[in-house]
Amino acid sequence: MAYITYPSNVVSIGEASRRTGVPVRTIRFYCDEGILAAQRTSGGHRMFTPETLDRLVLVRELRAIGLGLVAIADVLTGSRAVPEVVAVERAAVEADLAALSWRHAVLVAIEQAGDPLTLRKLAAVAERGAARTTLIDFWRRNLAVMPASEFDGFVEMDIPRVPAAPSPRHVLLFAELGQLARSPELARVISRQIWGAGESAIRDRRAFLAALAPAHTAAAERLVADDPPDPGPELDLYVAAHATARGRRDTEGFRRELARGTTINDRLSARYWTLTAEALGTAHTTGGVQQWLDTALLHSLGPSSG
Repeated sequence: MAYITYPSNVVSIGEASRRTGVPVRTIRFYCDEGILAAQRTSGGHRMFTPETLDRLVLVRELRAIGLGLVAIADVLTGSRAVPEVVAVERAAVEADLAALSWRHAVLVAIEQAGDPLTLRKLAAVAERGAARTTLIDFWRRNLAVMPASEFDGFVEMDIPRVPAAPSPRHVLLFAELGQLARSPELARVISRQIWGAGESAIRDRRAFLAALAPAHTAAAERLVADDPPDPGPELDLYVAAHATARGRRDTEGFRRELARGTTINDRLSARYWTLTAEALGTAHTTGGVQQWLDTALLHSLGPSSG
């Protein structure tokens, strides 16, 4: 710190406060924290150059928009630009707003319900994103053999995102979906939907899922087109994937065995996929595709299949 006996073109801390609108106490704090550099007179009084006053004005402005001292120090040293630190602060504010928006929706839902059971249900999703994490973990356990990139695609397509401005209905949807995902019964049904009857005979589960993908894609196109679930090439691809995975052939006998593993009438999975469709805003889910294929399989066997 330089000492000057005859200050020239510098001002005292009181004058710096008057010119910048920053309280003297705050200026002292900035100096002590290394945010501002001050010269000293031989008597030990802080003096500030015009350049330092400019920096003090910048500090005041950055503090006014909520930036912390670490970010401000980075700006003053030139290690980060103002737009960069502002972008980081904006992202943090957005995260805070999203959390508050979710919390508000939870509180409104509880208030509207006036039911202790609703309170218990929503307490599990009081944190924004908690239910979606539960859903992702549920599917990661069921699709553990799926390559990471393909699993990420499944998550994007079939696991609802938490909306930026959730309604009470949104939080209730996520709460119930989370409850279902924690149910061992649903896990058993979903396992049957994925692997079908006789899953223990599947020799290579990753290869099976890869072979199943074209069948699901083709069936999804039929579903989107509102085509009825009739036997056709989509079902043939589906049955072939199951048969090959088990070292079997596509015969009527095999189709009957496979049909015994269908879960069309399971209420738990139906509820899960109905809620998922509502949360996604589309009726076209993987669950819907599976139901289309299961129905087509039963149709291919005729009246005696049920």
